[in-house]
Order: sequence, then structure tokens, then C-alpha cells
Amino acid sequence: MISSPLTSAVPLDQIRYSDQGLVPAIVQDYLDGTVLMLAWMNRESLQKTLATGNTWFWSRSRQQLWHKGATSGHLQQVRAIRYDCDSDALLVTVEQVGDVACHTGERSCFHQVDGEIQPPPADTLSQVFAVICDRRDRPREGSYTNKLFAGGDNKILKKIGEEAAEVVMACKDDDADEIAGEVADLFYHTLVALSHHKVDLKTVYRKLQERRR
Repeated sequence: MISSPLTSAVPLDQIRYSDQGLVPAIVQDYLDGTVLMLAWMNRESLQKTLATGNTWFWSRSRQQLWHKGATSGHLQQVRAIRYDCDSDALLVTVEQVGDVACHTGERSCFHQVDGEIQPPPADTLSQVFAVICDRRDRPREGSYTNKLFAGGDNKILKKIGEEAAEVVMACKDDDADEIAGEVADLFYHTLVALSHHKVDLKTVYRKLQERRR
């Protein structure tokens, strides 16, 4: 891993650039793992990225450096840079300002599936949370999630209490599969509570990141 920003613990010449002096850089959200974009870096843009803490790339079409978000304001604040086992590809984890990486206004450049616009996959909790929020904003008849929303805090919080108790009992029984299932239920009902109170799951992730540091 290359330390970022400001310094690099790995010599830049350890990266294996192509004959054109370029290396592909995959940009990923540091919280939920969403792949935001693919761009190209050369030695100079990698140096500027490390020095500034924001992503800089090399434009193959314009043949010049470009500072991601300098015009739109959607800067990418670098959290870490890793390179693969062959040292010929980079993985740049970032905090995406404005949560928009694509010039089309989508969160990720990878938003097309069979000609339709679909959000890119993130970690499992984020995907489940997205479905829960969709049910909140676009209710579906017969949806269990919508029944919870209709019951408000009383129903939602009661279920969290019940599921927490079931996690405790599963742990007391030392049943690994049961523990996993009950924790999954607890996670789901907690996500419903977050959505009901309009607290973004990423806010929780940020709290965890802060405590991890």
C-alpha cells in the first residue's frame, strides 16, 4: 500500500507503467466498496495525487493531466492507494465529495446494465439498505418492510428488541448457523430503523471508521 496523502512509502518507480507510461487506476468508495470509476495515471499524476490527497489522472484523449472534480466540485479525497501483485494496476480508495463520480451525474461510471441505469453493487448491508429506503419512498403492497414502516417506532423498535434477545439466546446455545441468522435479522431491523429516521448507513460507517482510528 502507498501511504496517502503527502508521502509514499514505496518508490514510484516500483509501479510497472505501460509502454505509454500509464497505469490503470480503479477508484473505489472507501466506506461501502462501490467501484466509482476507472482512469489512468502516469508517474506525475500519481505524484500529484500523493502530494495533494486528491486524485489526479492522465487524460489519454486530451493528452494532459486532469484534477478530478476541479470543475464540478466533486473531488475525490484519497484514503489509500494499493497496487496489485504485478504492480501494474492501482486501487485508489476515496471519499467522493458530493457522492457523484461520473460526469453524467451518476454516482458511479459503472451504472449501465443492458441499456438501463442501475446503481452499482456495494457491500451487502448497503445494498439491503438501498432496498429498504426504496420501500420507504415507493411502498409496495404486501411488503413486510412497509408494514414495519407503517407501525412506526413502536413496531420497529419492538422488533429490534426481540431480535437482539434472539441473538443472545443463539449465542447461549453456541449454534453458529443460528447466531448468523439471528444477527442478520437484527441487522435488517436496525437498517429499517435507520431508514425510518433518515440516517444514512454511511454515517454509521464513518462513526466506525473514526473509532477504528
